[in-house]
Amino acid sequence: MNRTRAGLLAGAARAFAADGVRGSTMQSVAAAAGVAKGTLYNYFRTKDDVVGALVAAELDRLGELAAGRTLADALVALADDLGTHPVLRRVAATEPERLVVDAGRWEVVTRRLAAALVVPDDAAELVARWLLGVVVQPGRTTVRRRQAEAVALAVAALSPVAGPG
Repeated sequence: MNRTRAGLLAGAARAFAADGVRGSTMQSVAAAAGVAKGTLYNYFRTKDDVVGALVAAELDRLGELAAGRTLADALVALADDLGTHPVLRRVAATEPERLVVDAGRWEVVTRRLAAALVVPDDAAELVARWLLGVVVQPGRTTVRRRQAEAVALAVAALSPVAGPG
């Protein structure tokens, strides 16, 4: 991703965290990114395009966050990140309907999660549902961490066991 696009998405995240998606405009996103509105329009035609690009970038970032960790550690890291994510906190508080995604988007999220965690699709579905609950109601850090351990055990039960040789 080029620097300008990354800066625009960072500005979008700041604008959405401050005013919510609904309360933000292309002008407020551009202002938060420190660019002219025309620059933003060179990269994105609509606010929905900005939202889609920000979601894709966040999925990439979360995949990188989970990479190279044990399953339990990855789940703790994801839950801590999502439970304190400023945009998600704002959306959960003011626009919770935006957290309901259609089947196609849900499949994209669960497949990317399955790849990042190296688990089967049905296990990723369980993790995604738990993480969505964390977004809606993050709870205390200690509770999230205990839950992450329990979810890791459930995922292990759903994962095929490698046979001999």
